[in-house]
Amino acid sequence: MKKAAVVIDCGQKYQAMRGFGASGAWWAQEVGGWDRTDPASGKSVRDRISELLYSKTAGIGLSIYRYNIGAGSADSGKGDIGNPLRRAHCFETVAGEYDWSADANAVYMMRQAVKDGADEIILFANSPPERLTVNGKAHSNPGFRPNLKGKNAPAFARFLMDVAEHFAGEGLPVKSISPVNEPQWKWTGGQEGCHDRPRGVRRVMRACAEELEKRPALKGVKLSGPENGDIRFFNKSYIRPLLYDKVVKRNLDAVDVHSYFTQIRLPLLGRLVNDRPAFLRRFGKWMAKKHPGVPVNMSEWTHMKGGRDSGMDSALEMAKIMVEDLSLMNAVSWQHWIAVSEVDFCDGLIYINLADKTFELTKRYYATGNFSLFIERGAERIAASCDDEQMLVLAFEKDGKITVIAVNRADEPISCAFPPGPADLYVTDDNADLKKIPGIEAGDVLLSPRSVNTLVYQSNR
Repeated sequence: MKKAAVVIDCGQKYQAMRGFGASGAWWAQEVGGWDRTDPASGKSVRDRISELLYSKTAGIGLSIYRYNIGAGSADSGKGDIGNPLRRAHCFETVAGEYDWSADANAVYMMRQAVKDGADEIILFANSPPERLTVNGKAHSNPGFRPNLKGKNAPAFARFLMDVAEHFAGEGLPVKSISPVNEPQWKWTGGQEGCHDRPRGVRRVMRACAEELEKRPALKGVKLSGPENGDIRFFNKSYIRPLLYDKVVKRNLDAVDVHSYFTQIRLPLLGRLVNDRPAFLRRFGKWMAKKHPGVPVNMSEWTHMKGGRDSGMDSALEMAKIMVEDLSLMNAVSWQHWIAVSEVDFCDGLIYINLADKTFELTKRYYATGNFSLFIERGAERIAASCDDEQMLVLAFEKDGKITVIAVNRADEPISCAFPPGPADLYVTDDNADLKKIPGIEAGDVLLSPRSVNTLVYQSNR
């Protein structure tokens, strides 16, 4: 049997964690209307899905909910967006006037997530409202041309702050506003989206920062962005203008990046452009050197693969990405693109079936719980390493309590020696879903093949 040893250094500390989350885009406007009873729980299906995602006692304890502020494509019917769930409603009816009953299903899911345990709401926009765009649509046409008129940046900022003020006034924990999303892509259809160049993104963020400072009701709310769509390309180009603008920077909560990394087939440069860990290390070092103290959120990832995958193949890929982002990029939060998926694609934590309004939990759901249930807000990442390359490890400490994440990617069990002490083990693998094995000795732990594991020490160290 393979053997491995894990070394933990509590004296070497890194980032303090904020939490784990997912967005309500593309599903909440549907599921928020599912009020029929779930036979297994006795609750409505919509409430049960929210509980499974955000409850610490009856779910996986996500703490961050990303709400998509729509641009109005669902209201106007404009644009080349075939799937109706890729469209979104807009609260604004005319400039400065709002219908807060719009997007009722999605708003229901946001409120329910907070009831179930979410303590951070991020409001994000994929596109400005259609009335403010160049072509009157919620996506660009032609591509790679900015679709927000420069003179409309202040109006867009007022719109976003009005929405934020409304929901903060309800008592929802609105913490940040993200005005742009993956601005480097062309966005010619398929969903709401808006291309913009670095100077255009800075213009929007500056308008939002100036408007935010005029709103005492939003005291403590910050901006985040620019949410670039690939960890390799243009991150520095979009981030520099924001962090060198004093008004933007003082209102910026964090730099938000997306962790997508599509493999590029180039005969001579393939290894260079496809070395994901190397790009993460370089970005992490650049942020630490040029912008020390500015946190990094990993605000969007999904497994970009066709076909539904509810099993461990996708869960292990996701766990690898999470470990890399937290350890190499020092991300302080990690968020899924969508929590729930209705399509034939490898995304979401929960699959739903529109025809009969049922749902199915995936191994991605349970493996996410190996992180989100046990890594508390404020926990500091500490140094951890393993002498087996098939093992990925992370360790966190809060108030003397140590939690270790160990991902066994091998097709065989590994006998692993962690620092000794009594601990509880939580296992997700082909046969177990966050199964608790209490009271083990951490100095001698058998990790099952293809598993995501959480080791929680029972006493302070």
